[in-house]
Amino acid sequence: MLGLTSRDAWTFIVLSALALCAPILLNPFPAGSALAQFNAGYPDLMQRFLIFSIFAMGFNVLFGLTGYLSFGHAAFLGVGSYSTVWMYKLLGFNVVPGILLAVCVSAVFALIIGFISLRRSGIYFSILTLAFAEMCYRLAYSVLTPITNGETGLQVYSSDPQYLQGANSATSPHLFGFEMSATEIIRMGGWSFTFNFGFYFVAAFFIAMLYLTIRIFRSPFGLKLRAVKSNQNRLGYTGLNTKPYALTAFVISGMYAGLAGGLLAAMDPLAGAERMFWTESGAVVLMTILGGAGTIVGPILGAGFIKYFENIFSKINDNILHQWFSFMPDGMEDFMVTIIHPFVGKGWHLTLGLLFMAVVIFLPGGLVQGAQKIGGLLGRRGKKAEAETQTPRASTAAE
Repeated sequence: MLGLTSRDAWTFIVLSALALCAPILLNPFPAGSALAQFNAGYPDLMQRFLIFSIFAMGFNVLFGLTGYLSFGHAAFLGVGSYSTVWMYKLLGFNVVPGILLAVCVSAVFALIIGFISLRRSGIYFSILTLAFAEMCYRLAYSVLTPITNGETGLQVYSSDPQYLQGANSATSPHLFGFEMSATEIIRMGGWSFTFNFGFYFVAAFFIAMLYLTIRIFRSPFGLKLRAVKSNQNRLGYTGLNTKPYALTAFVISGMYAGLAGGLLAAMDPLAGAERMFWTESGAVVLMTILGGAGTIVGPILGAGFIKYFENIFSKINDNILHQWFSFMPDGMEDFMVTIIHPFVGKGWHLTLGLLFMAVVIFLPGGLVQGAQKIGGLLGRRGKKAEAETQTPRASTAAE
């Protein structure tokens, strides 16, 4: 199907279906229940799940296939956001020109940064990319204030030209008149499901990038990138120049990041220097390693886990904890709240850090490796049970 093997086709279909059904799947608990705190089916968070999955998939093309670890991919995320907002300011709120410019400008930036950084490898390459990202952040924060609006961030004002903005045009990001903020809420019993146009706009890009990622991984180009990761020196002895392949992967990865930045600005028409900060670059590294570098599903799982912790666990405060343990005696209730308090709310980073340490120590292949181990264990148990049920039948037939 679509040039994919049967296994890849099923992966593509399942992930696409999960993305499209997210408004339902991410709201498993009734709105008024105590567990509604763990629901994640609201537009802003669902959009971030998919946008940062695109960001992580692009990073995985570079790191997962070639082994080059970049600490500066947030620069392309920020460039994509700034480019999109500038299109709003100059032309209008239609997201198409902004996203196209975001991808093109991020590709140019990635070509320049990659050409210089790939002259080194290993930790030196990582430090170079981090240095470029920090330079971009500092320039956007202070030096290039006329272009980036400094610490305030870039946004659209009524005095901006917006040459293509008609009298009846939407005053927020839209796709040929369909506003990203358009939302339909469907209530069924105690459940409330939110269907947002912007989310499905992002989902369309997610599905397209997922398909492109699978094709890259299974292509001859992808095999060459894996060879670069396996043994670059030996590949060079065959007469193959590896630098153009690594540079191409770097540019493709930067374009994914630029697209993610453009989509962030499509959902919220703002761009700030904080999107270029080193923590954003570190986050995408964590997403990829946590899920499973070099796999197709891994970066998506990692992005979902980190964004879920960031947006759900960070909102759990002492009042919510007291509600959960209110059935206990007062002393026991206070004890449980005291024990759990450091791991939720502002301490969600501690929980994420412990999870990351556990994955690195026990599952070097990430969450995907854990899922494979569980699947293999269940498969062996199923075969063992089947063999036990068939053995008596065989002995009866022999008699």
